[in-house]
Amino acid sequence: MERLYIDCREFPSDMKCTVAIAADSERELVDAAVQHAVAVHGHHDTPEFRSEIRKAIHKGNPPASVAA
Repeated sequence: MERLYIDCREFPSDMKCTVAIAADSERELVDAAVQHAVAVHGHHDTPEFRSEIRKAIHKGNPPASVAA
C-alpha cells in the first residue's frame, strides 16, 4: 500500500502553515486534513470542502520542501 499525503505548504496563507499529513488510506487522510483545516485554518467541514481536500492528495511521502 502506498502512502498518501496532503501538504499545507502548497496552499499560500498568511499563517505560512508547514504541516504535512500522511496516512495509508484516503478516508483517514481526509478526516485528519479536515480536522486540521477546521481547527487551525477556520474552514468548515462540508461535503464540498472534503471534495476539495481529496483533490490535494498526493501519493508517496511529503517532500522536504515545496517549490515556490
